[in-house]
Formats: sequence, structure tokens, C-alpha cells
Amino acid sequence: MSPTMIGIIGILVMVTLFMSGMPVAYVMTLVGFVGFGALVSFQGSLNLVAKEFYSVFSNYDLTTIPLFILMGQLVFSSGISTRLYDTAYKWLGGIKGGMAMATVTSCTAFGAVCGSSPATAATMATVGMPEMRRFGYKDQLSAGAVASGGGLGMIMPPSVVMIVYGILTEQSIGKLFIAGIIPAILITVLFVITIFIWCAIAPSQGPVGKTFTWKERFVSLFGMGEVIIIFVTVMGGMFMGWFTATEAAGMGVFCVLLATLVRRQLTWAKLMDALYETIRSSLMVMLLVAAATVFGKFLAISRIPFEIATWIGGFDLPPIIILAIIVFVYFLGGCVMDALALVMLTIPIFYPVIMFLGYDPVWFCIIIVLISQMGVITPPVGINVYVVFGVTRGLPGGEVKLESIFAGVLPFLAAIVVGIILMTIFPGIVTYLPNLLY
Repeated sequence: MSPTMIGIIGILVMVTLFMSGMPVAYVMTLVGFVGFGALVSFQGSLNLVAKEFYSVFSNYDLTTIPLFILMGQLVFSSGISTRLYDTAYKWLGGIKGGMAMATVTSCTAFGAVCGSSPATAATMATVGMPEMRRFGYKDQLSAGAVASGGGLGMIMPPSVVMIVYGILTEQSIGKLFIAGIIPAILITVLFVITIFIWCAIAPSQGPVGKTFTWKERFVSLFGMGEVIIIFVTVMGGMFMGWFTATEAAGMGVFCVLLATLVRRQLTWAKLMDALYETIRSSLMVMLLVAAATVFGKFLAISRIPFEIATWIGGFDLPPIIILAIIVFVYFLGGCVMDALALVMLTIPIFYPVIMFLGYDPVWFCIIIVLISQMGVITPPVGINVYVVFGVTRGLPGGEVKLESIFAGVLPFLAAIVVGIILMTIFPGIVTYLPNLLY
């Protein structure tokens, strides 16, 4: 049997095991181990698993993951998110759909110090949903805005997906972070426009809230002080070359911890919860990275990536059509898989194809993150939808129906598609900043 056929069988087995409900990391490791053993040797498989798992868990660059996760957990526990929402609400709450606009704007700001999509969604659901319900917002708009806005935590740096992509493709993590800034702002603007149009068509979805004076609005900007300082410290330090992405993550944790201590908002119990969630989330990500590495080595010796690149290159199709096919595959995969697992599973296959077609790897990363953002709000997985559903159970007014949340995210999905089209037509939206600064 040819190596390529063994690789195809391995992929089919892996998909079958995924559908059975087995954990993604275990499945990828098992298939990679057995497949590598079939193509090389059993001893080679043992050596591969031991080597790759040790390499991942001892990789200095990967320490950015637990540090940025810890930063997000500390922010979640410190009350910073509440002050962010208060600022956004005072500026936007006085117009139709203004509180929903304030929510997605706050999600972008919170993503600048968090990097986790579910954490952003959970935080904004806790802070924003009770207020929107109090002012008569319909659950479709409010829950849809929270779930979709949470996805902005994936693209606004720091982003765990970007870190993993950078490690797998050997791209500069700092460059990927910088590339995500303008796209994150663009998607936020598109979300705001979406809410404006929605409320113009159906005013009952987002009635006008309280109007604040200009003095109150400008005073509220002081509530964003910590976020601005943290973001400038982390991103500015990387811009200027003062420290690496890993050191920037450490500085971010230090700044957040200092802010929480100054405001006396971090209790011992909250600190322990933050550390526990950091360890749990970090181990999950590290296991996925190690498993994807083992599976990627199996794919490499099966020559599937090479065969796919050669096969696609043989088509007499424009590169943009081939790119559209790849994007559609990612969209379908995002409907049934976790975004991080999907990226680690598919990058070894599609990254060589993208390089063969001559696309910019940094630009491709942002496109992949955007498609992953669609995945976190698309059924049947839609993790952000289930996060918002779970959080609303304990809020005043009770839980929001799942069908209402999924209906509420549809207009935002359309906005993301528009963003992807704009970045494909005008790739400079993504590449301008990293090319300027690097």
C-alpha cells in the first residue's frame, strides 16, 4: 500500500473517531502514532511521540500561551471588563441599538488584553446581557451581539490561535499580532453597521437607551486607562523591539496584576480560580499542539500535503478560486470542530498549498482566524453560542433560547463574510502595518 493511501485511511479513521466523541488531542496522537509506525516502524513511532511531546512542553516560545491566558483570567476577575462596558455604553447607548454597539466595541477592547473568544463572550454576557434586557432589548440582538462580539477576542491581539499558527508555520508571532489590529477594527465597524441596519429595519430589537452628557462621556474614558496601558506596553514593546512575544506576555501579566492590586479587586479566591483556569486551558492547548505536531509528521511522510499541492497546481484555475475552495473547507470544518483544533489539523495540509499559490502567510493567518471566528458562532458546535446560553441561565430574566442566539448571530456572520471579501480584494488591510513596522 502506498504512503499516500495510508495517509488517506488515517484521515478517514481520524474523522470517524472525532464523530464518536473522542477528545481531539487523543485522536490526533493515536492516528499519528499508528500511521507513522505503519510507514516507518513501531520504534520510530515511540521515539516520535516522546520527542514531540517533550519538545512542545519544553518550548520557550509556547510559554506565551499560559501567560496570555493568565492575563485574560486576571482581567476577567478584576472588574476591568465592567469599566470598559460602562465607557462604551456612555458613548453609544443613546442611539438605537447603542447598547449592542457598546457590547461589540467592549469585546474588541477586552480582546486586547484577553485573547480568548469564549472568555470574552462569557465576560460580556455577564456584564452586558442584564443591562440590555433592562432597557428592553430583544434577546436575538443582545445575545447575538455578545456571542459574535466574543469572536473578536480571537483576532484582536494577543490571540491564542495566532500564537499556534505562528509556531506551526514558523512565522513571527509579533508580526501576526500587528497584522490583526486593523482587521479587528474593521470587523468591529462592520458589526456596528450591522446593528445600525438591523435596528433601522426592526427598531424594537434595540430601543434607545439613556443619553449622557459630553462631560460624563469624557470622564468615562478614564475607565479604559488600564486597558490602554496594558495594550501599549504589550504591543508597543514588541513594535519597538524591547522584548519578544514571550516577554511581552510576561509584562502583560505583570501590568494586569499590578492594576488589580492597586484597585484592590483581586481576592485570594479569584486568584486561585484564575490560576486553575489558566492551568486547565493551557494544558488543553499544549496537548492539542503536541498532538497536531505528531499528526503533522505522519502527514508529511505520507506525502499528502505534497500530493494535494501538486494536484491543485495541476488545475487550470485562478489562485483566487483555489483559495475560495480552501476557505469553504475551513468554514465547513469550523461548523463541526473547535477552531484551535481545526487550525492545527489543517495547517500542515493547506499551508504548503497557500505557499505554492504565492499568497502571503501573514495575510492567510488573518483570513483563517476570521473563518475560525465564524466557526465559534456557527451550528452545531458554535462554542460562543453555548457559552452565552450557559451564562444567561444564572442572569436576571433567565436563559436565552439557543435558537434565538443562533438566529441572532446570522447578520454578524454576513458581516464577517464582507470583511473577508474586503481583505481578499485589498490585502493591504492586513499587510500594511506589519510591512511598515517590520
